[in-house]
Amino acid sequence: MSAPATLNSVTLDLADAVDALSFSPPVTHVYNPLRYAWAAQAEYLRRYGAAKGRIILLGMNPGPFGMAQVGVPFGEVAMVRDWIGIDVPIAKPANEHPKRPVQGFDCTRSEVSGKRLWGWARDRFGSADAFFARYFVVNYCPLVFMEASGRNFTPDKLPKAEREALYAHCDTALRRSVEVLQPAAAIGIGRFAYDCLGRVLADQQVPIFTAPHPSPASPVANRGWAPLMDAVADEVEGQC
Repeated sequence: MSAPATLNSVTLDLADAVDALSFSPPVTHVYNPLRYAWAAQAEYLRRYGAAKGRIILLGMNPGPFGMAQVGVPFGEVAMVRDWIGIDVPIAKPANEHPKRPVQGFDCTRSEVSGKRLWGWARDRFGSADAFFARYFVVNYCPLVFMEASGRNFTPDKLPKAEREALYAHCDTALRRSVEVLQPAAAIGIGRFAYDCLGRVLADQQVPIFTAPHPSPASPVANRGWAPLMDAVADEVEGQC
């Protein structure tokens, strides 16, 4: 009889599955932080991944200056180090883009989306422990895609066959994560993540919601993302 799944086993299985995929131009470099930044991801799961019955916040995939650097979803360096409290050595991806080096916690670039999301969590809950008692943050896709220029390339823009192969593995991992976490609700951060939740959880009794993405590319988020997220959180928490 096999051992019950944990977030560690689900995450490592996903890392194996996506490592076996290949991607065509314009994608030239693919980073899998579940590999080279596993020390940070493992610490994140160890500290905060065990509790059941919380609210899942689902993101799309790692940003080049966020999880790609520090192995934690929406992982703005200062917030992960100083608020979440994770600061471990980060290795290098096998095929590193010269314009997008992985510097780990020495990275001086700020991931705006991560700064907004974790800043909201800090301001609303105070401590990381208080936040993670109620919420858990995970990404749908673990991979970072880059073009030859170093420009970020999001998974929804992949060719259909590549996208479907990737999504099949990510759907499986999300479904298994939900089975482990048994969440009270799930919030898709952005429309992409919301659609993923709707597809994967269509046959499950998990209420799903959506919140605007905190990306600086979003005019709505740039006008003030935290109050928008507060409104969604108030609604979800009121029902859970």
